[in-house]
Amino acid sequence: MITFEELKHNETVNTYIRQADASLVALGYTEHSFAHVTHVAETAAYILETMGYSEHDIEIAKIAAYLHDIGNLVNRVDHSQSGAVMAFRILDEMGMNPTDLATVVTAIGNHDEGTGVPVNAVAAALILADKSDVRRSRVRNQDPTTFDRHDRVNYSVEKSQLRINTDKTLIKLKLQVDPRFSSVMDYFEIFLGRMTMCRRAAEKLGLQFKLIINEQPLM
Repeated sequence: MITFEELKHNETVNTYIRQADASLVALGYTEHSFAHVTHVAETAAYILETMGYSEHDIEIAKIAAYLHDIGNLVNRVDHSQSGAVMAFRILDEMGMNPTDLATVVTAIGNHDEGTGVPVNAVAAALILADKSDVRRSRVRNQDPTTFDRHDRVNYSVEKSQLRINTDKTLIKLKLQVDPRFSSVMDYFEIFLGRMTMCRRAAEKLGLQFKLIINEQPLM
């Protein structure tokens, strides 16, 4: 079996991740490089481990998470689908078995809002992990006077925590937002589609999704 650690040390894969992120730098997007994909991999693993999934499923989710944004190398538009095709070629050449490969490709191809659907547990964990990664350190622009809406919202998030309750019935995304940079409603307006997708992903895992900002439940 191909492992997450093996993939992390694959220079071809890492070149694609670096260059995909470089394309997003040119477009003015927030960070989508190693910090993001590693955070998403760790969060997806936490979700599946907490919900009692096998080590094998967890490893597959981490692999999907590490590769999920390489499609930005092609274009930001439909990057989940192009990323799925790229991941198929990479993992097929590395010798991944068809069942695992199908799961990874399906998860990557369904992670973006608008077109994505949590069709299986790995896809659901990837969606939740990806869409909950909102944090100040993802903002590249260090001049608040020139922030766009997404910069302001991400920069305003001082603390972000995604946790499943002990009864394994509820997954909460708790954010601490500094209103000097962005209001709570700014976040909700910009990321409503993502949060709705998180709710569907949580349901796929048998969980209820809650978004809490500054101790106020919003959904």
